[in-house]
Amino acid sequence: METLMAYIVGAMFAAAVYMMLRRSIVKLVIGLMLLSNAANLLIFTVAGMRQGAPPLVPEGAEVPASAVADPLPQALILTAIVIAFGVLAFSVVLIHRAYEVVGTDDLDRMKDTDT
Repeated sequence: METLMAYIVGAMFAAAVYMMLRRSIVKLVIGLMLLSNAANLLIFTVAGMRQGAPPLVPEGAEVPASAVADPLPQALILTAIVIAFGVLAFSVVLIHRAYEVVGTDDLDRMKDTDT
């Protein structure tokens, strides 16, 4: 299963780089979104895809009773999702404003912004 996830992550990174190299600024943002999702899947895959109980210690015990899931990758991915959403929202507003000012979403035509 982890080999399949490695191929999926690689394909997502390749698609993200391809989209970010396009001339349209909308495709740039789609590539940025794909890149952040690929990074989240990479963290998830590297952490190991195994099932376990929630990491809760029963009252009066020193350690959990059974095998537990690692909460650190989950916390890292949750933080990365929130940051990626903030960056995406900011870039959408920035694109909208740039399109209003310049009148195009082509990066080659956005060189002159003195309009």
